[in-house]
Amino acid sequence: MSFLFLAALTCLISGAFFWSGCRVAEERLPETLNVAAGPIILPPPAHDSNVSLEKALFTRVSRRDFSDQPLTLDTAGQILWAAQGVNIDGVTGATRTAPSAGATHPMNIYLVAGNVENLTPGIYRYEHEAHSLRPVLEGDIREDVARAALEQQFIAQAPAIIILAAEYGRTTQRYGERGIRYVHMEAGHITQNIYLQAETLGLATVAVGAFIDEQLKELMGIESEPLMIMPVGHAE
Repeated sequence: MSFLFLAALTCLISGAFFWSGCRVAEERLPETLNVAAGPIILPPPAHDSNVSLEKALFTRVSRRDFSDQPLTLDTAGQILWAAQGVNIDGVTGATRTAPSAGATHPMNIYLVAGNVENLTPGIYRYEHEAHSLRPVLEGDIREDVARAALEQQFIAQAPAIIILAAEYGRTTQRYGERGIRYVHMEAGHITQNIYLQAETLGLATVAVGAFIDEQLKELMGIESEPLMIMPVGHAE
């Protein structure tokens, strides 16, 4: 069964065929980046700002209009750190910025870079231990991500897109079926972290949960399950 057929069938089942914006993306994959070249070390994240938590909570809203201004590499790194970075070293070792049931950490964080300074357009996986990016696939796929997200074109306007994808087994092998609930809770924690960090940086973002799962997985070349798309950039 071809990918195109599966994507079209998903649209049909979801009822999205009533929406003229739902169409299947071209069956193509971007070129593989030079993974052997090693990770890209990001600038160290800031641990303080001039914006209080209370202010960020008060001003946090979903924003869907993005300018064509690029993101700097340190800004992209700061957002990724907020999503899943290392924070204080506790008794049990390094912890992360978002809580995880039993420290199972099922979430993989991907950066889809399109207009990030000093970064080749492509897909990168965030590695929290070294605060670095591991190249995965080359090419500006923002338009393809937008198509997979039922033609929500504002996604393609953002200079970068963060995608949360879960490996449920990391959590369910410990907690059984209830672990699925814990994974979804963690996705919510991470999403809010990204929202609040964006507010402190004066950036726009929005949580997008409407997309064709298999189409997005095929596009990214991943087996983990995508749960959230968050375009990030300067507000228009």
